[in-house]
Order: sequence, then C-alpha cells, then structure tokens
Amino acid sequence: MELLEDSRLTAMGLLTEAYTSLNTLCAEQLAAHGLAPVEFEVLLRLARSPARRLRMTDLSRQTSMSTSGVTRMIDRLEREALVCRVPCDIDRRSSYAALTSKGLARLQETIPGHLELLDEWLVGPLTQRQLQGLLVGLRVVRDAVRPEATAGVHDQ
Repeated sequence: MELLEDSRLTAMGLLTEAYTSLNTLCAEQLAAHGLAPVEFEVLLRLARSPARRLRMTDLSRQTSMSTSGVTRMIDRLEREALVCRVPCDIDRRSSYAALTSKGLARLQETIPGHLELLDEWLVGPLTQRQLQGLLVGLRVVRDAVRPEATAGVHDQ
C-alpha cells in the first residue's frame, strides 16, 4: 500500500526514534547530576536568556508546560537554590524565574558530559553541512508548531 511508504510517515518515525533514543541517553547523564531533562531545559533556557531570567508565563510558553507545572518546577528548583523568583517591576501579578549562581554552577558541571553525548550521538555522525541543514530544518518546524518557543527572550 502506497500510503505506508509515504515519506512523511518515515520522517516522523525517524524523528521520534532519534529523539527517544537521544532523550534516554541524555536523561541518564543528567540524572548523574541530579537533574531531570525538563529541569535541565529550564536551567538552560534561563541561562541563555537576558539577565538569566524569564517571566514565569514566558517560561511556560517556551517549555509547553502549564503555568502550574512551571510553578511546581520552579518551586523544586528554588528549594535546591538553583533558581529564585524575582518580582516583575512592570506587572506586579507576574514574576521572573532567575538562575542563581548555584544553578549556573550546576549547569557548568553538567554541560561538558552532555556535550560529549551530543558529540557522539547527534553531531558526530553528521557533516557540518548536514548539521547546518538539520538546525535550519528543525527551527522551521519548531517555529511552525510552537511560535511562542522564544517568548520573552527579547521583551526584557
């Protein structure tokens, strides 16, 4: 049946297989540093944001977590002193999640091993041209399905 051979199904299947396998490898490495993948993502997003902070609502939109999910996540990270809440000057109903020096230190100890995994399993098998094509393609798809993925990055 021709439908079963559709390249769109193949693309989605390959993306799912690659993501699932990479995520499993990364989760094991992150756990060795006391982080779940979503916690690492939150810390990394904060570290890469202006002033190393994001409004909680923007963090919710960037991560596709509910606002209550982000609140619980920030509560956990705050208990470990990896992030702190900072009041928003222009909207008292809102607050920022900000990366602490301890959170930055945790990232700095975690990232080298994470990059080794990515070098071995994601970047290493690709040529520079393939990697650049992958990055362009993934951004196009990400921006189409999650236009809010960079919410708040340029608003501060």
